[in-house]
Amino acid sequence: MEHACKVTVLETKVFPDLQERYLADPRSGACPCFQPGQEFLFERNTERDDFWHFGCDLTPKFPCSEAWDCISRYIYTALQGGSVMRGWTNDERMMIACCNDGTRPVVFKIERIDRE
Repeated sequence: MEHACKVTVLETKVFPDLQERYLADPRSGACPCFQPGQEFLFERNTERDDFWHFGCDLTPKFPCSEAWDCISRYIYTALQGGSVMRGWTNDERMMIACCNDGTRPVVFKIERIDRE
């Protein structure tokens, strides 16, 4: 069985009070890299290895190395056919995670796709 991994941007959040208090640009706003509804399909097989290339070969390209650092372990697990989050989510093939930008986090849905 082969596996793929779909990453969907669920939400982008922004905390203006924290940006005002802590950022060099207090009006930074929401993350400019992602939009709700965006999808990224990662594959890892004899023809493609999107994980090894950090999503840079995807169309659209996965745009943020900081977000990649936060969610890549779940993508790798899904591509290997593993349980992304057994016992935590209502479907062990799925995980909800976010990047670690505390003033403008992006929330992702990460799903293992099983293929025959």
